[in-house]
Amino acid sequence: MAGTTPKTYRIAVLTSGLSRGSNLRAIHQYFREHKIPVEIGFVLITRKSAPVAEYCRQEGLPVEFVSSLDPQAFEAGIQKMVQSYQPDLLVLAGFMKKLSADCLRAMAIPALNIHPALLPKYGGQGFYGQRVHEAVYASQEKVSGVSIHLVDPEYDHGDVIAQAEIDISDCQTAAEIGQRVLELEHRFYAPTIYKYLTSRS
Repeated sequence: MAGTTPKTYRIAVLTSGLSRGSNLRAIHQYFREHKIPVEIGFVLITRKSAPVAEYCRQEGLPVEFVSSLDPQAFEAGIQKMVQSYQPDLLVLAGFMKKLSADCLRAMAIPALNIHPALLPKYGGQGFYGQRVHEAVYASQEKVSGVSIHLVDPEYDHGDVIAQAEIDISDCQTAAEIGQRVLELEHRFYAPTIYKYLTSRS
């Protein structure tokens, strides 16, 4: 008896106007190299000159631009894209905006975010990017890591669905911690996304 063809899932990736797109690249390449049945329906950027747009063009990934200057129009634009592409999941990668409860409710699909620390430590408003690693370094932590959580209307507040730790006891600077954690993000995000998608089927 022939095996059943696995379902192909569709995700949408939300990123910012300044994102380098390293997590998007890691996610896209992981799915492709491992022949994972997940496709990126579209990548949303908040600035037309976003560096990640060039990678999307090279790889044939649909890019949608929605300005974030007007919060209401921005959320309406996201909702329109979701209605058009019908993704199973939103994936935040370098996306710094809060999504309102009304927006999340209207889209009616879950959203995941990755945070470069072990929540609930070093999370919340103001804790993003290098600021997180500077706080971790200043506290002389020996271990850091990444947290993948469901998105709700508060920063870094939704339920954590997965975490991965990494030893940083030999790191001499916050930048070194940041690089080590970023490498872990690249390894951890894509398989966690797929595990989450399949768990909901």
